[in-house]
Amino acid sequence: MSGSALYGALTMTDASPGSRSTIIASQLDPELNELLRAHPSKPTVIEVPEQRPWEIASEAEVLLVRPAPAWRFHGHNAAPSGWPGRVRWVFSATTGVDFYPRWMVANTPLCCARGVASEEIAEYVIAAIFAQAKNLDAIRARSLADWKPITLDRVQGSTIGLVGLGSIGSAVAKRALALGARVIAVRKRPLPSPVPGVEVLDSLVDLVEASDHIVLAVPATDETFALFDGKLLSHVKPGAHLINVARGTVLDQTSLMNQLEDGSLAYATLDVTEPEPLPAGHPLYTHPKVRLTPHVASLHPTVSQALYEKIASNLARYLRGEALQDLVDPVLGY
Repeated sequence: MSGSALYGALTMTDASPGSRSTIIASQLDPELNELLRAHPSKPTVIEVPEQRPWEIASEAEVLLVRPAPAWRFHGHNAAPSGWPGRVRWVFSATTGVDFYPRWMVANTPLCCARGVASEEIAEYVIAAIFAQAKNLDAIRARSLADWKPITLDRVQGSTIGLVGLGSIGSAVAKRALALGARVIAVRKRPLPSPVPGVEVLDSLVDLVEASDHIVLAVPATDETFALFDGKLLSHVKPGAHLINVARGTVLDQTSLMNQLEDGSLAYATLDVTEPEPLPAGHPLYTHPKVRLTPHVASLHPTVSQALYEKIASNLARYLRGEALQDLVDPVLGY
């Protein structure tokens, strides 16, 4: 049985939560934890040790995690002693799970927050596209001398290339098509587009050669590490705009700056970098052809409610002995 099939088959028999209060260990915000305590099943919600969060496995059945530094810099190549202990499943408050050690992804059913912030991130992408096309900062008139005609670009009729066609890519595609743009995409699996009107291409090179705006929306895996390197970026359409809302590791930042310097790439909008945050004095902070934002595309008050609803739905499934939703495939890593 494959890892994904095994995880999908998790039932109440496997978990055996019984009639007692389910113990949930949470790294999430206090407000969300209070909502969980009010769940009809009345779970017991406890805190997680910040420096060694895996040690809570001796107490909790369910573990709610966020990309805290301890997970990324845990120093364990293999699962620590006592893991997974009592933990029956883990839920990540992010869609991407690259922050977590491989032993967590491989050894424990792991659910993610897939789709929770897709609409917010898609709006960020569209805003970046309009900001580039209309060049709103540059055309602002601050004096009489600035009062002069400037020709603007348009979104309608432009080509928007999506690298990844999951929940975020699909949300961007729907908005871009509604604006009259041509939308092309590449995806890992040879499947038709989930959004009618999107042209799925076989070649990433073909996509970057044709796109006015290139949107990176793929998970961070070994396969996508430095996917956009100097070789691929050398094929970009002159004047293109690159937008990264995936992970910083997907893009070779040195190659990006080289392409910006030689003019083949016109602009880059980056909501993610490697590392995060960038160290003080990094050239991306002040590069004139870069719009850098501090990983905020997903931030909106409604996201917290959507996150709670996804966790609560999975908790109810767990207690009923049903298969969990949004399970991460341990082989694919998303």
